[in-house]
Amino acid sequence: MGLGRRLYRGEIDVDFVGRRKLWYSLSAFLLLFSIAGLVFSAATNGSPLNLGVEFKGGSVFSFAAPKATIEQVRETMTDAGVHQPIVQQAGSGWRVTTETLDEANLTKVQQSVATELGVDSKQISITSIGASWGGEVANKAWIGLGVFMLAIILYLSMAFEPKMALAAIVALIHDLVITAGIYAWSGFEVTPATLLGFLTILGYSLYDAVVVFDMIKEVTAKLGTTSKKTYTMAANDALNHTLIRSLNTSLVAILPVAAILFIGTTVLGAGTLKDLSLALFVGMLVGTYSSLCVATPLLVTLKEREPKYQAIARRLASTGGGKSGSKRAAVAKN
Repeated sequence: MGLGRRLYRGEIDVDFVGRRKLWYSLSAFLLLFSIAGLVFSAATNGSPLNLGVEFKGGSVFSFAAPKATIEQVRETMTDAGVHQPIVQQAGSGWRVTTETLDEANLTKVQQSVATELGVDSKQISITSIGASWGGEVANKAWIGLGVFMLAIILYLSMAFEPKMALAAIVALIHDLVITAGIYAWSGFEVTPATLLGFLTILGYSLYDAVVVFDMIKEVTAKLGTTSKKTYTMAANDALNHTLIRSLNTSLVAILPVAAILFIGTTVLGAGTLKDLSLALFVGMLVGTYSSLCVATPLLVTLKEREPKYQAIARRLASTGGGKSGSKRAAVAKN
């Protein structure tokens, strides 16, 4: 509680920008880990992500069989001639995704499920989705992502400056790659709900970055030739002023998503919710991290190369006033 009050009152400074090499190294590790997952998945499964039937096409069987086990359902499907069925449980019901089946095979699987699992054949819902429709959905998703990125660049370039837009875009790509890597390693199915989660975390990450950048713009606007702070010091102070707000916002947003992911999918058996909740949970965690430890340090790295801020840094260094951090940073260590 004492640490929280001190953070809220601004009595503690965390040297985020001064530790940029640490954050860059951590991000590089996370990105390499995520890319390795995507490459491994592509090599073993033929696709970087486990795409749902909505994207690659196929047939979906939905039915209620409360007494059946996942092994029984999978064995029934395999015996009926289905190759690598994806079996998901939703409460007392089952959702089985298969490759695209013709009419004869659909009827064969339907009869097999009715006989082996004791299900009324009329209660078995069958949905067939063509691969062309899935490709259309994927194309629209990429177009939506591209439009979103372009809108971000235009907005940040007009509201702030191009270097802030670049830092925010790098942070967003960082968040997307890591979230996609988690999906690749976990094997979770990517559905349209997952894409909605991806777009949501982009907006969330952008919101956090804009709050921080707005404070940085306000603080660094006062820097001049006689300033007693470098751009690095001023940006770090601005980041600390928004720290408690970022943490509070993230905590409030993550808790209900965690409840959906861990309680809704395990205790209540709402398996379809995990497609959306995993993307939101991972994306919010990574988005909070990137807004504090990736976007701002990268912005500082770009801005410190400008002659104006280089001159301020040289002058303060020559007078001994250019040390990073502040007296309050020492308080944080006690």
